[in-house]
Amino acid sequence: MKKKNSMKKFLIIFLLINTTLIFAQKKEQKRKVEIDEKEIVRTGNDFYDQENYVEAEANYRKALKKNPNYEKANYNLGNAIYQQNKFKEALPMYELVSKTSEDKLTKAEAFHNMGNVKLKEKKYAEAIEAYKNALRNSSKDDETRYNLALAQKLLKKEQNQKEDNKDNKDKDKKENDKNEDKDKDNKDNKDKDDKNKDKDKDKDKKGDNKDENKDQNKDKKDDKGDKDKDQKQPKPNPSQLSPQQVKQLLEAMNNEENKTQKKVNTKKAKGKKVKQEKDW
Repeated sequence: MKKKNSMKKFLIIFLLINTTLIFAQKKEQKRKVEIDEKEIVRTGNDFYDQENYVEAEANYRKALKKNPNYEKANYNLGNAIYQQNKFKEALPMYELVSKTSEDKLTKAEAFHNMGNVKLKEKKYAEAIEAYKNALRNSSKDDETRYNLALAQKLLKKEQNQKEDNKDNKDKDKKENDKNEDKDKDNKDNKDKDDKNKDKDKDKDKKGDNKDENKDQNKDKKDDKGDKDKDQKQPKPNPSQLSPQQVKQLLEAMNNEENKTQKKVNTKKAKGKKVKQEKDW
């Protein structure tokens, strides 16, 4: 029985020792990996200090391949990309660090750089929010305070410019409406003038017709007057005629009387029945 218990204890001790050795070995391997990552990041930092941001980016990415959650590698990668003016590509690195880091100073730096990216993109409201988040984690950062004030000033300027543009637009619209009303009034006045001109023409035409009718009536009146004048002209007075004219007048009257008598006789002859001889 004792033999079995001893064997059991031995197995337990063996397993414990073996587990400890395995754990220590893994810990050593992890420590070695961490050392390698840090060395790679340090190399990247050297390139960064030399303003060789492309090589710095390459080393930070190499470190992240070994450990994607390596906080410093992500943050420094964002900085290396930012220095190459690739602001949109840098933003996800800062966002990741701001969400995952437990260190307030690191979070503040990440938010600060997020604000810088938004400021470059002229997204002033988002930049202000990022700087405020940075100050919530590090309230004594003067650079963040300065950038926050700058973003607020730029946002105010943008809002004022938009307001001015809106006012100018409204002013232009009112001016256009005013000009349109003026053009409409001018058109109405022109139509009114044209209408008055047409009335004047009709009036002149009626006046011409009236004058024409007046002239025609005058002509008729003149013709009638001439006719009446002719009819009312006095017949020749025999006492004012010469002997020769009196003789001619008497002869004419005799001739006229003869003609009249002749016509009467003709009519009587035509009206008289002719006696018809009967053939029996």
